[in-house]
Amino acid sequence: MSKVCELTGKKAMVGNNVSHALNRTKRKFNANLMTKRFYIPEEDKWVKLKISASALKNINRKGISAVIKDAKANGFLTK
Repeated sequence: MSKVCELTGKKAMVGNNVSHALNRTKRKFNANLMTKRFYIPEEDKWVKLKISASALKNINRKGISAVIKDAKANGFLTK
């Protein structure tokens, strides 16, 4: 399974660990992903999505239907 948010498209970024002596080594900043189930009343079904914490905040603010509609318009959700 890929480490990409299904609603926002967030994925891992690349950066550096910087030591006290300013030595730099590569590292990854992974997205804060979790798998959640949501009930969509318009379609009368449950969907299971892998989403980031920021996408969950958007769902709490706007509602699942509006967020899924936006994700489909932006090309992130293909279900």
